Amino acid sequence: MAGQRRPPRSRPETIARRRDILDAATEIFGSKGFAGGTLQDIADQVGMTHAGILHHFGSKDQLLLEVLAHRDETDVADLEGQHIPDGLPLFRHLVQTAFRNEQRPGIVQAYAVLSAESVTDDHPGRPFFERRYTILRAEVAHAFAVVCAQRGITAPDAVETASASILAVMDGLQVQWLLDPTAVDLGRASAFAIEAIVASVLTPQPSPLAE
Repeated sequence: MAGQRRPPRSRPETIARRRDILDAATEIFGSKGFAGGTLQDIADQVGMTHAGILHHFGSKDQLLLEVLAHRDETDVADLEGQHIPDGLPLFRHLVQTAFRNEQRPGIVQAYAVLSAESVTDDHPGRPFFERRYTILRAEVAHAFAVVCAQRGITAPDAVETASASILAVMDGLQVQWLLDPTAVDLGRASAFAIEAIVASVLTPQPSPLAE
């Protein structure tokens, strides 16, 4: 339409510069936390000024949110439609993610630190993590429902609990692995736990802990 201006396109060098800043912020926030890691720390790592970081991201809070979004985009970059699958493929994707995380400790560390910090008052990442867990629990629960429907069984009441448990196990194992990667095999331990939880929903057995 005449008279309308198109939004400016990001030049390749600008995109690359933003990616460098996001990578540096991931490392700084992962090692020092959001409160401890400063924009100057990030600027020093990429050879920029504090003002240069603000030029690209506007504020420290906005940079944090983009770091978190970048992390999630990385998880689904190789998937069709850039979205996690459904049904049993979702659970396989979660296992594959755990094995892939063994190759990117910096991202895992940043996620672990920031998610733990987000429970504190007024943390700028809290809405992100609240929404993220809400969506993930729903997606895992829906995957259970799909598998149950495919197998002609009624989804048990434990689906919601199982969905939250899978996410909790994955995150908890990441912390143990970060503290001592020689003692915890992140991929195998995650696969074991996810498979056990899925089996307990699809083929429930009497509890071995019951008296």
